[in-house]
Amino acid sequence: MIRDKQRVISMEDFNPKNLKKLYIPPANSHKGQNGKLLIIAGSKLFHSSSLWALKVASRIVDMVFYSSVPENNQIVMDAKKEFRDGIVISRSKIDNYIKEADCILIGPGLPREDGQEVGDDDTKTLTESLLKKYPEKKWVIDGGSLQTIDSEVLLTLKMPILTPHYKEFEKIFNFKFQISNFKSNSDDQILKIQKKVGEMAEKYNCTIVLKGPIDIVCSPKECLKITGGNAGMTKGGTGDVLAGLIASLYCKNDAFLSALAGSYINKKAGESLFKKVGYYFNSSDLVGEIPRAMKELSA
Repeated sequence: MIRDKQRVISMEDFNPKNLKKLYIPPANSHKGQNGKLLIIAGSKLFHSSSLWALKVASRIVDMVFYSSVPENNQIVMDAKKEFRDGIVISRSKIDNYIKEADCILIGPGLPREDGQEVGDDDTKTLTESLLKKYPEKKWVIDGGSLQTIDSEVLLTLKMPILTPHYKEFEKIFNFKFQISNFKSNSDDQILKIQKKVGEMAEKYNCTIVLKGPIDIVCSPKECLKITGGNAGMTKGGTGDVLAGLIASLYCKNDAFLSALAGSYINKKAGESLFKKVGYYFNSSDLVGEIPRAMKELSA
């Protein structure tokens, strides 16, 4: 374990015993007390992204508020048999639900500038206006939102969780990794990546989940790595599943634990699927496996 200024950078893997610290719904709790999540996601081009985040969240929290473009809202309305514990709302009415939600996930499937279609909201304007209006809320920022917003807006927030892959990290922080091969997994390489991710987490007072073959999770004070998973998890949508999982956990847990636990559970679910079907699973399969992984890991 290395202490870099005030930040602890650990070359050890996340200890699964820490999953015991996750919030467990009390036996006498009522609907709504165990987490309310708002998902602002999806576009005409990227409709599945928001649906994967929605499906995993609906298995964890009590209530999911889902806001997308009209086409995606209708898809969810038609799928009510799978989505009983949620409310589909228009973008024009999200303010009331932001106030009610414990956490807001924004970005999965929101269009990038080069993916914008007629009728889509402008992602940068939508995201930055909401972040600035509600800086005290718990935010998980993913996908299109990460690719379009200015990093300075993060300084106004309480403790957001960011879930970038390497290219998104470089874009939002205006930084280029000077490392030739992210797949080598050498301790020296991982340490270099951890230091940079930790620096940005400290500078912008956020928690960052840098997604990759090894996930790097940093808070302003601590960094850990999450190993595991397999090449089956390179399929489209697995990052959206992860974002929905982390946001669901963040409803009732602190940011760093939510990020670590979400990354660890997601990889373990992928490993479980690999034992059953090899690399031949998709993001919907991953959604279905996560509750089983959570039950086994929390036992």
